[in-house]
Parts: sequence; structure tokens; C-alpha cells
Amino acid sequence: METTAKKRLAIAGCGKLGNIVMDAWSGGLLAEYEICGVMGRDPDHARTMAAKAGCPVFKTVEELLSAKPDYVAELASVQLVKEIGEKVLRAGSNLVVLSMGAFADEEFYERIQRAARESKTRVHIASGAIGGFDVLRTISLMGQVETEMVTRKGPESLKSTPVFREELLEDKEESQVFAGNTKEAIRLLPTKVNVSVAASLASAGTEKTRFSIISVPGMKGDDHKITAKTEGVTAVVDIYSQTSHIAGWSVVALLRNLVSPIMF
Repeated sequence: METTAKKRLAIAGCGKLGNIVMDAWSGGLLAEYEICGVMGRDPDHARTMAAKAGCPVFKTVEELLSAKPDYVAELASVQLVKEIGEKVLRAGSNLVVLSMGAFADEEFYERIQRAARESKTRVHIASGAIGGFDVLRTISLMGQVETEMVTRKGPESLKSTPVFREELLEDKEESQVFAGNTKEAIRLLPTKVNVSVAASLASAGTEKTRFSIISVPGMKGDDHKITAKTEGVTAVVDIYSQTSHIAGWSVVALLRNLVSPIMF
């Protein structure tokens, strides 16, 4: 009986989320893949993660691409997506992106699309901490769509951001700390609102998706509520996650779907 060759998977990002993907592979959830290498900012973390698969650690994307991966999964940062995205695609590898906030940069988004077309490769965007992309895309095709996203966070998670105020730690009531559109939000908070970019790309676009952030006293984790409306249809997607683990698992789910005979 003929066996199907495994897909070669490289992981860029060796933190908590990268390890979720690696552990899923170790646990047999990504049996159709072989890990051909990892790349991470912290050498010790990278070596520890690589040891789980017995694969090499690479210091640069050029070294990583020399392993000829079919897929490179990014689980690190917007900055890393911008650094490696075009190189991955033009080398003939497909790119799995978790830090989709990189695509709020329209010029970069256009370059990535062009690189994928010319190289006959693809970019697969993981859902991260939200979902409902299929519904959002469907509604956007039906007619003029209005999309609004409200994110609720604890004030502690807003520290070291431009929207943080010390009095938020003492507040007893919810407080709106940002209101605008997704494009404005990702410029202000590049590490905090990746999910809003994903929702806007699937629906009304970054400039037309209304977005607000609410500081909620004592709240742990994040709650993301997306409402998309067109004539005759209203869709609401509301997901609360206490940790960021769901983001790593969304990459696992995407990778499984890519090799499944039945795609959801």
C-alpha cells in the first residue's frame, strides 16, 4: 500500500505558543508532518524545543529555508512576519501566520499577496483567539457589511501600552480606553490586537471595522466580541479565553485541516 510522504514543517517562534504546536506534534496530533527545524529568538528556548523533535535549530530564516519546509508556522510576532514572510514564500514554502496584525500594513499585505501569487505558494492565517471567519467572509460577500469588534481586558494586561492609565487599576467600573478602527488600533497596540486585524480582513477591512477596547476591573484573560451585519443577516462571534493558549492551538487546528481529506 502506497504511503503519503509527510509534510515538512518548520516552526518560527519557540515560546509558549510554539511549544504548544511542538507538543501537539509529539502527542500525535500532527502525524502527517515531520518537524524539520525551529528558529527562535532565545537560543536556550529554541534548543529545548528542538530536542522534543530531534530537529535542528536555525539562527536565520535563510538557514531555516535550507531545510526545504513545505510549511513555515510563525508563532512569534508581527515583526517576525514582516522579516520572514516574503522570503518564505519566494523560497517555495507556504506560510502559516498567527501574528496577523502584520497585514494591517497595506503595503506589506500587497507585497505578500504578490509574492504568494508569483511563487505559487499560500499564506494561511490562523484564527488565533477568535473564530467565525467563514461566517464573516460569507456575510461580506452578500452585500455592504458593517463590522464592529469589542475587546474586554483586565487593566493589568494594558500596562506598558499607550492606553494604560494608573487609575484603571483602582477603577470599580468598566472604562473604554480605545475607540477607533482596526488600522488605528494595530498602530497603537501592535502586540495586543492581532485578532481585530483577522476579523477585519475577513469582513469590512481594517479602516471600516469599528474597534474598541474596554478595561474591566479584575478581569483575567480577554473577551472578543465581533458583530457583523448586512441586510437580513446579523452574526455575533464572542469568545472568552483566560490564557493565550487558544492561539497556539488554532495553529494546530489549521495544520490538521490543511492535510485533512475533509476540510472545515
